[in-house]
Amino acid sequence: MQSGIARGVRIPGVGHPITIEPAGERVIVRAGGRVVAETTAALILREARLAPVYYVPLRDVDRAAIERSTHTSHCPYKGDASYYDLATGDGVVPNAIWEYLEPYDSVGEIAGHVAFYPHLVDISAAPM
Repeated sequence: MQSGIARGVRIPGVGHPITIEPAGERVIVRAGGRVVAETTAALILREARLAPVYYVPLRDVDRAAIERSTHTSHCPYKGDASYYDLATGDGVVPNAIWEYLEPYDSVGEIAGHVAFYPHLVDISAAPM
């Protein structure tokens, strides 16, 4: 994130819808054969034409498997994201997980939750 740059906040709407709801599934995240997260309290965020994203409560992530990185990014619809590196049986995967520490009000439900890049981990979801 660059300091000193004003960032506009965009509100989800008809042209760029965002919905958040309980996933209603048991979500398990594996990396390098290791379970790094398991929850029945995941949220699913659907944003415009993007693939749906599971947001897992941070409390349900194996804290020994993650370490905060210095990487950040910005989404005009959700806010500033912070990242975590993920330790797996195969080594460390940099910036595999993100979270919005202070998400914009329109997506406030994702506070306290993290999301995983699906191409870096195996995410499975099954009915509870």
